[in-house]
Amino acid sequence: MNFKILIKNGTVVDGSGAASYKADVRVNEGRIVEIGENLTAGSGERVVDATGCLVTPGFIETHNHWDGGVWWSPMMEPAAAYGITTSINGNCGFSMAPAKPDIQNDVIDIFNFFEDIPEAPMKKLVPWDWQTWSEYKASFLRNVKTPVNFAAFCGHIPIRLYVMGEAAWERAATADEIAQMCDLLDDAMRAGAMGLSSNHLDYDKHDRPLPSQLADDAEFLALFKVVAKYPGATAQVIVDHYMRMTGPEQGERVGNLAHQAGVRLQWVGVPTLQFQSEIARKSLAVHERFKAEGKDNWTGYHHVSPTSVINFCRSLVFAQNGNQVWQELIDTEGYEAKSRMLTDPVWLDRARESWNKQYAHSYLHDPAALTLKESETGYGPVGVTLADYMAQTGIEHASDALARWVLNNGPESVLLKRSWERNEELLVQMLRDPRSVGNISDGGAHGKMFCGYGDNILLLTDFVRDRKLLSIEEAVHVMTGKLADFFGLPQRGLIAEGKIADIAVFNLQEVERRPEERIWDVWDGQGGRTYRYTRAPAPMLLTLVNGVPTFDNGAVTGRFPGDFVGPESSGAEAPALAATA
Repeated sequence: MNFKILIKNGTVVDGSGAASYKADVRVNEGRIVEIGENLTAGSGERVVDATGCLVTPGFIETHNHWDGGVWWSPMMEPAAAYGITTSINGNCGFSMAPAKPDIQNDVIDIFNFFEDIPEAPMKKLVPWDWQTWSEYKASFLRNVKTPVNFAAFCGHIPIRLYVMGEAAWERAATADEIAQMCDLLDDAMRAGAMGLSSNHLDYDKHDRPLPSQLADDAEFLALFKVVAKYPGATAQVIVDHYMRMTGPEQGERVGNLAHQAGVRLQWVGVPTLQFQSEIARKSLAVHERFKAEGKDNWTGYHHVSPTSVINFCRSLVFAQNGNQVWQELIDTEGYEAKSRMLTDPVWLDRARESWNKQYAHSYLHDPAALTLKESETGYGPVGVTLADYMAQTGIEHASDALARWVLNNGPESVLLKRSWERNEELLVQMLRDPRSVGNISDGGAHGKMFCGYGDNILLLTDFVRDRKLLSIEEAVHVMTGKLADFFGLPQRGLIAEGKIADIAVFNLQEVERRPEERIWDVWDGQGGRTYRYTRAPAPMLLTLVNGVPTFDNGAVTGRFPGDFVGPESSGAEAPALAATA
């Protein structure tokens, strides 16, 4: 259906960074066909009065993990209510393909552990009727419709697992194995993948480095060269500024390899939290050196400090804070088994010792920084800190106190860890840096911990409206036109005649990143539903995706106009790679 819409009386912030201006915007056949003052409505054309509102490009989410969730939560709430029009997935080296049958469980387990994507719907509601990435995309197009444009990288980790099996966890690849990996990646690129994503940060639940961390320079260089054949495509590598602090060295390594291969790189990236200040200086020096040398290496960042809402059935927070014994509790299935651990003197001794060895920068060290937020059983107390609870009960060690509280309140109870303080000066520097990629919200992941969608509006309200650290033109640019340019999406990200009509219309004085709330729409594998976090609408006056309203008249429209998009110069017309056993 064609929506003929005239948006009148708004202030256009066009996404380029240029000064805003008063204008009307006409949309027809999914495109912006006219911009001007005092435009007159044509026959059959709906008029949207945008008086007092900004008219901006739709917002691009650069780092999402809707790879699994989109199969059972296709509305992707609250995307439309926050003006989001494009979601980029397959990040961190994790993607749904390639995945032949003997590695599908590994792929599911990785998504479950690292991104808290629930296992039951991943196994039962996703068809897994593909092996290669091109076959995955074909299945997606047959089975899934989305309210936003969906894009995805091809992950380095499933590529390695597909070719090497369990050896991917153990060693570097041979020349023949690298050639097979390149064939798989080339299949993905021909089908329209955004590029290659890789990971030099994470260790699995057995404390093993992810397979991508065993890749040598020859492997990275060969894979980067595949991506480089496709104009507009990019490579992404997540490096470590949280745990083992290898980020500057790994960033420099992959940055130099990407430059040698001739591919644009996003390395994630210069860190912007106070506890990372020392290592940030080192990574910032790498970043500035890349710019001075003319290397097309961009650093990733996010303007929101990571939230650590912990429940005791699904979370990787303890593992990422160096506490493997408490992670054992979370990874143990079933209430009874968890209860036995929480009353086992041997486990309690081990847990106490592990607690004392957590990373020095972790707020898990500080009971006053841990709030007992929600109780599954209602036993309580809630709304107090773990330090308060220790004082009330006389329990001397924080690990023992938390074990008692979880035992009484149930494993689906929620603990809130204080967020790390931001390095505001460096964050504003990154927002203004010409070689930075922002809006890395992790939307779609960690559904029982937080809702990443809405962080885009927080940038506009906090940094622009309330504290005036950025202009509205700067803030919109870094979440729209700048990102479209980086990711090879030249038809999006700008309010300009001829561009695709991905548009957000909103009153900056009225929108907010609303508080998180639970929505019970995730199949639990037992005939019921479990929850994930979402938000009430910001709201938008209007969100258009490919010219079709997805949020209108104060509510989502239930329409699914999103396309599966990739770098504009790549597509699915070349012959797909045949699956191999």
